[in-house]
Amino acid sequence: VGMVFQRPVAFPGSVADNLRAAVELGDDEVAELLRRVGLDESFAPRRAADLSGGEAQRMCLARALTTRPSVLLADEPTSGLDPDAAEVLEALARRLADQGTSVLWVTHDRAQAQRLGDRRLTLGLPDEEPDR
Repeated sequence: VGMVFQRPVAFPGSVADNLRAAVELGDDEVAELLRRVGLDESFAPRRAADLSGGEAQRMCLARALTTRPSVLLADEPTSGLDPDAAEVLEALARRLADQGTSVLWVTHDRAQAQRLGDRRLTLGLPDEEPDR
């Protein structure tokens, strides 16, 4: 199981160090993971603490993918991202699901839930009552 939190938690060290926290990865594997989440391989040697919020979130998603989880839990992973970066992560979530990874994606964005979910669960009261 992989987990991506709403607020990214970077480990000390470089981006590459973060990706290598759970498994040994070669430079090519680090570069590929970074590309999958929309970050250039030039991010690998950067200090994780120096990343923007959106960059850190994408790094954390890449880190969660290092173990090739069969289930990915994502708690509002795009809430701090610009629309283009969010689109990259949504596309990645769809690809992961197509490849057999179960993705549990929590969001307050109903349109995003419609785009991503083949099954959806809405909690709480609806914003509006449907027309009768």
